[in-house]
Amino acid sequence: MPDDVVLHLAGEEVILLGERALRIPRLRAVLIADLHLGKADIFRRAGIALPVGGTAADLKRLQQLVERADCEQLWILGDVLHGPLHRAPWYSHWLAWREQRPGLAVHVVRGNHDRALSPAALQVQVHEEQAALGPFLLRHEPEPDAQAHVIGGHLHPLAALPGLPRRLPAFWLRERVTVLPAFSQFTAGVVPVLAAGERMVACVDTAAVLLPAR
Repeated sequence: MPDDVVLHLAGEEVILLGERALRIPRLRAVLIADLHLGKADIFRRAGIALPVGGTAADLKRLQQLVERADCEQLWILGDVLHGPLHRAPWYSHWLAWREQRPGLAVHVVRGNHDRALSPAALQVQVHEEQAALGPFLLRHEPEPDAQAHVIGGHLHPLAALPGLPRRLPAFWLRERVTVLPAFSQFTAGVVPVLAAGERMVACVDTAAVLLPAR
């Protein structure tokens, strides 16, 4: 696709998507991080006025992403949840989606917000700290590893572009570490200070844009 960014990491072709996801074509896998289902509900219960429908919109985006990528496995690198699962308003939507795609293997690397995550309840496979996928080591917190290229999330990286008032979710390409943007649209984030040679790929609507090196 012309609006995607194709890279080679650890000898593997990967595609960075403007939908805030990383695709590994050879493995028919799509990776996202920081879904934070139910976060807006938590804020509303705390008395913060927010519009409803944010989690449903994120689930719809996820469904569209899986269909576009035609993947066999979806990996969520931590923070699927943001709050308790019991009686969560989005839960029925999630189950309906899983019923529509029973052949899709959904893997979760447990994040710091996933203490209440039940593999059986969400119909997912859970990996407690990390998991290997091809040449990559998948983690929630993107700590470097001496033996493998790490792909993680947790940091919610943002790109600040000259002349643009808003910051854009972005992939952060570091030495032997790739940090995914938060998939949830209702998240804050940080603008990292890039070391020499590091790059960022900004997500602009559904386009991925490779930004100049530092």
